[in-house]
Amino acid sequence: MREAVVTLKKGEGRMLKSGGLWVFDNEIADIQGEFENGDIVAVQDFDGYGMGRGFINEKSKIRIRMMTRNPHQQIDEDFLRMRVRNAWEYRKRVTDTGSCRLIFGEADFLPGIVVDKFSDVLVVQSLALGIDRQKETIIRLLKEVLAEDNILIRGVYERSDAKVRRQEGMELQKGFLGEPFDTEVEIEENGVRYMVDVQDGQKTGFFLDQKYNRKAIQKLCSGAKVLDCFTHTGSFALNAGLGGARSVLGVDASELGVEQARKNAVLNGLEDRVQFLCADVFDLLPELEEKGEKFDVIILDPPAFTKSRNSVKNAVKGYREINLRAMKLIRDGGFLATCSCSHFMTYELFTQTIHQAARNVHKRLRQVEYRTQAPDHPILWAAEESYYLKFYIFQICDEK
Repeated sequence: MREAVVTLKKGEGRMLKSGGLWVFDNEIADIQGEFENGDIVAVQDFDGYGMGRGFINEKSKIRIRMMTRNPHQQIDEDFLRMRVRNAWEYRKRVTDTGSCRLIFGEADFLPGIVVDKFSDVLVVQSLALGIDRQKETIIRLLKEVLAEDNILIRGVYERSDAKVRRQEGMELQKGFLGEPFDTEVEIEENGVRYMVDVQDGQKTGFFLDQKYNRKAIQKLCSGAKVLDCFTHTGSFALNAGLGGARSVLGVDASELGVEQARKNAVLNGLEDRVQFLCADVFDLLPELEEKGEKFDVIILDPPAFTKSRNSVKNAVKGYREINLRAMKLIRDGGFLATCSCSHFMTYELFTQTIHQAARNVHKRLRQVEYRTQAPDHPILWAAEESYYLKFYIFQICDEK
């Protein structure tokens, strides 16, 4: 069967032409030839100029996800091995590979698939139909490439249970790819040990993107009284404890997360100084203020308050509220680490929101540093969705 050819409308394909990997449904003029959803198709501009090849899915608004800019490149096993090898060689140069994200979708030119490595276990999340057909091949090739460096993978777990799969017309999937294994996996990061639950933990089990941001707060916490909000499984709280904090309170609304965080504190011998509480942060911060509590360091690592452009206004209110409350609880000269993991909460909007919060409570911000996600989650310029994590550390000063 001859490959189908997709022709763009005149003036469309702006994201593609600037370096992105997506073609949207409203950018297409016509499609010549037969295909099934998930097949590779050729993409050309309105004038017939070859733009490359990608997989198509008529059930998705992201109609085509590009695999190559070369119109003549075959998407075969050799091609996938090259992509996988490039992703691994990059990680070896830029990060600690004990536990890291091995493949980050579009930013590794493998759109729609994420693979995390937790010690000797891989967790895969497939979010697009075309790449879903290739996932087992990609995993096999990844294991082969790692084995060349004497890294043997004992098990693979699939966490393709994100609701976004339904936008691709796909069912949610979760379970072992291959032989079953113990899904509680111990890892070490920045000198902190964690038990990662790859079966029932959030997303792939642990948020690797904050690796070096967690390390950055250690130096601020010596002798400090610390509050870690939205602690999940205790990662920032434990880094604070390792950094010499005299007391740490980690707070999360998930009982499962808090229970895991307590186990992680014991694992690191920090249970005497690092405590955890299951509570709603939005309720707790005003209560602490009413009690006259003060902290030397507060960390705000909330979940994404917005996952679409439509809910950005409400998200701004949420970010402003928690940052405003936190600033009121910080001693003069103390520190605030605050972040947003939503792609739709842009750097400019997040920065403006924090500034407004500071003005509302008459605090002055001295920026210590600005950071993004760890380099194993590379930001591909022109693929805006790959830049999502914004992380600030400020010193909070009273207006005098």
